[in-house]
Amino acid sequence: MSIELLSVMTAAVLVVALLYSSVGHAGASGYIAVMSLFSLAPTEIRPSALLLNILVASITSWQFWRAGHFRWALFWPFALPAVPMAFVGGYISLPTHVFQNAVGVILLLSALQLIVRPAQEGEPRAPSKAVALGTGAGLGLLAGLTGTGGGIFLTPLLIFTRWAKTASASAVSAPFILLNSIAALSGNVAATKYLPSFALPLLVAAVIGGTIGSHFGSRRLSPWVVKRLLGLVLAIAGAKLLLT
Repeated sequence: MSIELLSVMTAAVLVVALLYSSVGHAGASGYIAVMSLFSLAPTEIRPSALLLNILVASITSWQFWRAGHFRWALFWPFALPAVPMAFVGGYISLPTHVFQNAVGVILLLSALQLIVRPAQEGEPRAPSKAVALGTGAGLGLLAGLTGTGGGIFLTPLLIFTRWAKTASASAVSAPFILLNSIAALSGNVAATKYLPSFALPLLVAAVIGGTIGSHFGSRRLSPWVVKRLLGLVLAIAGAKLLLT
């Protein structure tokens, strides 16, 4: 790859990391879209996106935890079953065209709802442990199959069901993404016996974008702004699934 193309891809990764981390996400779906546009091999795209995801999710988790938004009681029932299911999803290699189209439509509809008519902040009511455990297992499988951390599904779900306020939803999603990304990458490597190496500039760009975005998202942005940013993130992710 030429220096010019690498520079453009690095800049795109920085923007993706900044935007996604501002809403508690890590950017896997955005990285997949960027790498697809630059015609990287499919066998390199998913593990590379997960590696970047792990890096940005680590930074984002720390920032939202420091800001006091993380809620352990809300987090663990979703995360506990999600991690092994993300490993399973990462291990599986299936034709997913129809699946991706269905998920893409769901994400676009969620994005429209958040952008046009974001849910009002009310007093949250956490789901029962049984509901959270079952939901977490399903989201973990989705995370592994799609090569994402699952935050693009968890955050809007927490907001729409009023299981959490916006800041707490973002704070819970970040470590959820981190654990699922590690599990999904482990499953992918176990199946393919391959771990790609990619340019240092992409890692640096992800660190810079993730640090700036998560700082503003955890401390500076209002729930109204975060919901609209989340809507934009979901729109990008949905379009990516429908168009690739």
